[in-house]
Amino acid sequence: MPIFTPIVTLLAIAWYLFLGTRVAAARATFGVPLPATTGSPDFERIFRAHMNTLEWMPLFLVPLWLCALYLSDAVAALLGLVWIGGRIWYYLGYRAAVDGRLPGFLTQGIACGLLFLGAATGVIRTAIGG
Repeated sequence: MPIFTPIVTLLAIAWYLFLGTRVAAARATFGVPLPATTGSPDFERIFRAHMNTLEWMPLFLVPLWLCALYLSDAVAALLGLVWIGGRIWYYLGYRAAVDGRLPGFLTQGIACGLLFLGAATGVIRTAIGG
């Protein structure tokens, strides 16, 4: 049973929850009332960082767990930490400017791709009896 991957999963969820608090704070700071999702570009960048993280969660969590179960808990957890780091970098960059999101986006995208490859490798190896 994986030991490290559950910790990384909880950290990813904690990061997502934290982003939700940043959206709430940005609503107050930039005067964007519920249920609006547009108004101030500063608010919109924070909102999009939160939503983009949600959009990537299934693309991250499924390969994370398949990689942990079929290949390596440690490898999955390490790549999961890289993904979280990329998401943090994405948020910090995007909060400042639209172009600032790119380094973090690329980092988390590469981590997610490697998790997918690790998951596919492990599943295929198991399916052919390796």
